[in-house]
Amino acid sequence: MPHPAGLLEELRNGSGGVNGVKLLFQKLEHIYKLPAYQSAGASGMDIYAASDEVLPVAITIAVPTGFAIAIPPGYEAQLRARSGLALRHNIVLPNAPGTIDSDYRGEVKILMLNLGSEKYHIRRGDRIAQMVIAPVIQAMPTAVKVLPTTDRGEGGFGSTGRQ
Repeated sequence: MPHPAGLLEELRNGSGGVNGVKLLFQKLEHIYKLPAYQSAGASGMDIYAASDEVLPVAITIAVPTGFAIAIPPGYEAQLRARSGLALRHNIVLPNAPGTIDSDYRGEVKILMLNLGSEKYHIRRGDRIAQMVIAPVIQAMPTAVKVLPTTDRGEGGFGSTGRQ
């Protein structure tokens, strides 16, 4: 196995993946399965629950996935709800999209919220979320006394109309 410093360099070089983004996964003891794309055109990898969990109504829990990940600098992983869980069971990710930064190395856990009317049972191996890898641009915050003007100005929350 390559030295950890060599793995970081490999991440920086971006070798691998359809678009050249290589991800390194560490399987933890309780993992069910690594994230996987379910079709050739999928933008997100499905993430699997590593344990049985009960999701009470109106409560958020952190569901373990059984893996840690190394993401190349300049990228993030975005965690998103699965549309079927949202439509059929009102299960959402309250902080969606959740962000996994490139320097995080702990177990990935999925924050899940039950907006339904009855508790929901998550089974080990259920697909519970999607993970999309996206580029990150770090801004350069600059304080100014006055912002440049625009036609919109301070109008927000529906100020541009309904249609």
